[in-house]
Amino acid sequence: MSYDKNWAKVDASTLPDIKVPTPGPRSKELHARAEKYMKGYSSQVKLFPVAFESGRGVTLTDADGNTYIDFSSGIYVTNLGHCHPKVVEYIQKYTSQLMNCHDYTTEIKTLFLEKLASVTPGNLNGIQMYCAGTEAVEAGMRAARACTNKHEFFSFYGDFHGKTLSAVSLTETANYTSGPRATGTHLAPNGHCYRCPFEKTYPGCNIFCVNALKKQIEMEGTGNVAGVVLEPVQGWKGSVVYPDGYIQKIRKMCDMLGILMVVDEVLTCCARTGRMWCVDHYDVTPDIMILGKGLANGFPCTAFAIKEEYVEVLEKISASTSYGGNPMASAAGLASLEVIEEENIVERAAKLGDFIIRRLNKMKDSHKIIGEVRGKGCLLGIELVKDKETKEPFIDAGNKVYQKAFARGVAWIPSKQNLRMSPPLIMEEDLAAKALDIIEESIAEVEKEYGYQ
Repeated sequence: MSYDKNWAKVDASTLPDIKVPTPGPRSKELHARAEKYMKGYSSQVKLFPVAFESGRGVTLTDADGNTYIDFSSGIYVTNLGHCHPKVVEYIQKYTSQLMNCHDYTTEIKTLFLEKLASVTPGNLNGIQMYCAGTEAVEAGMRAARACTNKHEFFSFYGDFHGKTLSAVSLTETANYTSGPRATGTHLAPNGHCYRCPFEKTYPGCNIFCVNALKKQIEMEGTGNVAGVVLEPVQGWKGSVVYPDGYIQKIRKMCDMLGILMVVDEVLTCCARTGRMWCVDHYDVTPDIMILGKGLANGFPCTAFAIKEEYVEVLEKISASTSYGGNPMASAAGLASLEVIEEENIVERAAKLGDFIIRRLNKMKDSHKIIGEVRGKGCLLGIELVKDKETKEPFIDAGNKVYQKAFARGVAWIPSKQNLRMSPPLIMEEDLAAKALDIIEESIAEVEKEYGYQ
C-alpha cells in the first residue's frame, strides 16, 4: 500500500497540549468506574491514573482532550507510532476476512514467517507464535528442555521474563503470590556495573560476574542445566545496559558448558535499541530468541525463534495455541517488519537514541540527584539517588518527577528510583527535546523541594 511517510509529523511548538489539569475529571471518573472491577494496575497507572482515548503517531490524547508527548510507546510496544496506517490497514483486512482458524496455515501467516525468518540472526529459522511475552518465554523454556533433555535454568537479578509460573520464577518479582519458584530455576548476580553485586570495578574486574555465574552453575546446578535466560538490556530494572564483553562472555560460557543461551528480546527487538535485534550489537547468536512488544506494533503477537538444528523439537512441546499466529496478528507483524525496512527505522532509532543520551548526560552533569544515565538506542533511563557517592536510591523523587512531568504532558514509565524512556522510533528530535525539557524542569523542581538547590 502507499501512504504518506510523513503521516506522524507534528509541529513540536504545539505540544504538549494540556487543556485542563490532569488527570482531568473525565479521566478520574472513568478510572474510578473501572477500578471497581479491575485491580492490580501497574505503577504507571497508580501514580498517574489518566484515561486515554486515542493515539496518533507520537502523541496520546486523554478523555479530557489533553494531548501528551508519548515517551513510553505503550510500554516499549508501539515502536512505529500509534495507529501506523500500514499496520492498521493490514489488520483491518483480516478483521473482516478471517480472524481465527486455530493453527491452520494461512497465506498471511506464511508471508509473516518467511519475512521474520529472513531477518532473524544466524539460522534462527524455527518459529512458533504466541500472544504474550510470558507465553513465548515458557514455550522457549519447554523447547530448551526438549533440546537438552535437561530442566534447570539460570537467570539474573533484575531480569523480567513474565508472570506465569516458570517465567516469573526467573524474575526478581516472584513473591508469595507466585509460591515457590519453579523447580530448577535459579537467579544469579547480574553485570550491572553501577550497582555491582561484587563491588568490583569494570574493566579491571575482567567481567568477574560471568566467572561467578559459571561457578554458581557448577555448584548450584545438578548437572541438568538446559539454559541461561537473559534480557540483553534489562527493562523493568531501569534500562540496565551491560558492559562491553559481558554478553559475549556468557555466550562462550554456555558453549563451554554445553548449555543453551536463551535471549529474551521481547523488550529489545525490532529496532528498539538501534539495531534490528539487540544481540546484533554484540555479534552474538543465541540458541533461542524470544520476540514480542514491537514485533506487531501493539497488536498481541509474540514468538520464539530457535536454531535450525533444533527445529524438530517443536514437534515435542505441544507448541500450538488458540490465538498465536492468527491472521490479524500475522498481518500486524508482517506490516511492522515491512515498515521497519521501508522507513529506515533501525537507523532512525539509533540516531534518535544518540540525541537523547547526549542530552541526558548533560542533565546528569547539572543535577545532583541523577546518579546514572543509561540506554541503548531508544531504550533509555535515568536513576535518581540521594547522594552520588553513596548511590542511595531516591524512590520518592522518582515518583514525584514521574508525576510532575506527566502532568506537564510527557507520558513515560516509572520504576521506583528509575525513570524509563522509550519514545516511538519515528519521533523527531525537536519533539524529543521538548519532552526532555519538561523532564529536566521536573527534576529541578523536585531537587528544590528536597533542598538540593
